[in-house]
Amino acid sequence: MSSWRAELVAVWAFALRNLQMASRNVFLLFELLFWPVVNVMSIGLLTRFLGLSGPEISFVLIGTIAFNTLQVCQLDVAYALLYDAWSKSMKHQFVAPIGVRHLTVGAWIVGMLRGVFVFLLQAALARWAFGFDPLDAGPLPLAAFLAGCFLTAWVIGVLVCALVMLVGLRAETAAWASINLVLLLAGIYYPISVLPGPVAGVAAAIPLTYFLDAYRAHYGFAPEFSAPLAVGFPLAAGYVLVSHWALVAAVRRARRSGLLLKLSE
Repeated sequence: MSSWRAELVAVWAFALRNLQMASRNVFLLFELLFWPVVNVMSIGLLTRFLGLSGPEISFVLIGTIAFNTLQVCQLDVAYALLYDAWSKSMKHQFVAPIGVRHLTVGAWIVGMLRGVFVFLLQAALARWAFGFDPLDAGPLPLAAFLAGCFLTAWVIGVLVCALVMLVGLRAETAAWASINLVLLLAGIYYPISVLPGPVAGVAAAIPLTYFLDAYRAHYGFAPEFSAPLAVGFPLAAGYVLVSHWALVAAVRRARRSGLLLKLSE
């Protein structure tokens, strides 16, 4: 088998594994539907209570939809190792002739599929309940926005995996805590210009900040950055490389320290 076919087979194997585990777990299916619906409805109703204008509602709902879409994809990437840690089968994962890239790319593909589903679900709900259509920006801005969300999710998920390989299951809460840190910093519900100076500097280092800024510009908001996509995509690509390097280094350390065996039976 040629090398590229072997790569595709390895990636597909992990994608299929994650897809089967996600589809057979009723709680994960419930989570996929429950939280996005609750978040969109609660935030949307809050905007009505506060009497926000149409553009302000668009600003807030774009952030809510981005957050839920990113979270679903990020959790799928993090589950790539958490499934094995929970089932105490971590060592078997790395006995097979596969690389970290196969594991993370396979999980990311499933995360993107589920993320697109969640995005469309939220888009339909926002249009029906609040008269806001996230598809109005057009296909190219929408594609760039979703690509930015999924790249950011990939980075966060891979970093969670690296943390699990460094400290074990004590780090599993990072799968949920990390995304809430992004919620605070990336301008989900407010422009980052309202943040204190040093905190705004940290927000400017998060790729999602730029993709939100670019997408909101199509709904009448003045962009805070002159060329947000020109900054966001290279920044996200750099973080993808760094996060994978960190995961490879963490796996090597886990092998030397014996943590890999402690996470296995």
